[in-house]
Amino acid sequence: MARISDEAKQHNERAIRAVMDRLLRGELPPGGRCDLRTLAAEAGVTRTGFYPKKDRAGNERPGPYQHLAEEFERRRQALVDAGDVIDPRDAQLERLKAENASLRERLAARNETINELTEFRTRAVSQLAAQHAEIERLRRALNGAQNVRVLSHGSQTGHA
Repeated sequence: MARISDEAKQHNERAIRAVMDRLLRGELPPGGRCDLRTLAAEAGVTRTGFYPKKDRAGNERPGPYQHLAEEFERRRQALVDAGDVIDPRDAQLERLKAENASLRERLAARNETINELTEFRTRAVSQLAAQHAEIERLRRALNGAQNVRVLSHGSQTGHA
């Protein structure tokens, strides 16, 4: 892998820091996030420069911009811990999660109400059927009774 000159490395570090500041202020490019991928793309460097490297002997050495990646992650986490939302998609995700939880609660409450109303309807229909059966029984008993006399309005005698 070809080494870059100190001048090019300093130029890249300035570009990375400028992009880092923009991203951490919430100025995200369309389709971008507040992450290393976007940081590298916006700064015009490869993402691999943010990660440690291994030489042919298997020895690990830091990537040329690994210290900037660590700084970026520290600063981003500090903002998140302070309650700042850098990435609007993260805020949207949190809002949607809260809305989903609220809707689930409302759905559970409505299901409970539906169950209660269904039970009430079942009891009401049962009571109405029992009352109807009782009315029918009383009508049959009334029609079958020989000792009951039905009075009409015209058969009243004048008592004054």
